[in-house]
Amino acid sequence: MAESTAASPTRDPALFNDDIAPTEAGRRTWNMWHMAALWVGMAVCVPSYQLAASLIKDGMDWRQAVGTIALGNVIVLLPMILNGHAGAKYGIPFPVYARASFGVLGANLPAVMRALVACGWFGIQTWIGGKALYTLLRAVWPHLAPVDETALFPGMGPFACFVAFWAVNVYFIWKGTESIKWLETLAAPFLIVAGLALVVWAHGRAGGFGRMLSTPTKFATTGQFLVVFFPSLTAMVSYWGTLALNIPDFTRFARNQRDQAVGQALGLPTTMTLFAFIGVAVTSASEVIFGESLWDPTDVVVRAVTPAAGASVTIAGIVVVLIGMVGLSVATLSTNIAANVVSPANDISNLRPGKISFRAGGLVTAVVGLLMFPWKLIATTKGYIFTWLIGYGVLLGPIGGILIVDYFVVRRRELVVADLYRRGGVYEYRGGVNARAIAAFVAGVAPNVPGFLVASGALAAARVPAALTQVYSYAWFVGLGVAGVVYWALMRGRAGAPVRSRSTTA
Repeated sequence: MAESTAASPTRDPALFNDDIAPTEAGRRTWNMWHMAALWVGMAVCVPSYQLAASLIKDGMDWRQAVGTIALGNVIVLLPMILNGHAGAKYGIPFPVYARASFGVLGANLPAVMRALVACGWFGIQTWIGGKALYTLLRAVWPHLAPVDETALFPGMGPFACFVAFWAVNVYFIWKGTESIKWLETLAAPFLIVAGLALVVWAHGRAGGFGRMLSTPTKFATTGQFLVVFFPSLTAMVSYWGTLALNIPDFTRFARNQRDQAVGQALGLPTTMTLFAFIGVAVTSASEVIFGESLWDPTDVVVRAVTPAAGASVTIAGIVVVLIGMVGLSVATLSTNIAANVVSPANDISNLRPGKISFRAGGLVTAVVGLLMFPWKLIATTKGYIFTWLIGYGVLLGPIGGILIVDYFVVRRRELVVADLYRRGGVYEYRGGVNARAIAAFVAGVAPNVPGFLVASGALAAARVPAALTQVYSYAWFVGLGVAGVVYWALMRGRAGAPVRSRSTTA
């Protein structure tokens, strides 16, 4: 029987508000197609396209690039479904779910970690949306100054488009979670058609798939390929390692476990693999068509409609630009709202539930994302994959390992929902913090720190043993495995083991 979300004497106002309360049965309306549409809306975006395209630029052929991304998404699907189980069973969001393992106050650590990454992604996606608008405007008015992502300030025009696109995102934050469900359901079929249309165009211009996919691998040996493959695979897993943590924020609205699991399986790996093919096909075709690899679809659209020297922009070119602007805007918006607003809004609300609502948390996310200079995070493919994607996997992998081991091994899927919202219950530990979870988190992060410092340029590679820099190539896997094992060892026979007699399911 579902627990009521109405206020009760057992609930601590400092740990509870309506936004993070267990979802009532009447609001659990998402079926498997809503879950699948959610993933289509999130996966079809410029950063996903750039993932595949960047692997081509790093030397892979199309089979290697698509295979790497497909494998990464099959791997990350497992923790996605596992962590989604608690959301569907109890109707609780991620920060509340984390209270079971980290403590009712200690859960602020994983919540803040996840929120900061989401703020960074919010800024990146908003920048990409704004940059796309500006770049397409330059196709119509070439006299506009080009974008300079390497500068501290990218220019007034690009920044104005960035702020304009940011304001559209804020509108959906203000409207709330139901607007997200509507947006994702509407955007999903449109985005698939737009992506396939880009492939059809590239197929015609390049002279068929034979020429489009003719770019050979740049690796002469298997060893050379593996040097790029393993960190790339880690980056692919880390890419959605964010949602692998906070997926309960969405599965709490699912009708049942089948809907959340099958919906995710239908939506995530299939869409990412399809869009990976679109990315590598069009990027490879750009070498044939333009003589260089273009890893940004905005640049492809611009080059496609740019007139010859001395010629004016045609009506057909303007129409293509307008269609491109709509497509890229919808793709970026649908991903940004679902992937990078819901989680930090809940996470920030979790810091002071009695004072901070979902809407307020979302607005904080938007402001922080605006201030993070997102154009600098993705200025190069090396910075995008090796520093940003793998780097945040150092933090999120250990959290994922702790959550999964706690829920499935320590508690055997049984939670005391009432105690997640009050002090002095099963999840109080000592002072509201489970020190064993903190110790396991530190143990999972530690092996990857030297490699991250080298990748980010803070330390010279010569000052760090080669073995430690190689460990960083597997950062998400290492962090998840080490933290999970350490947490299990520390929690064996300790307080907070499975509690069946007081469990509350929904």
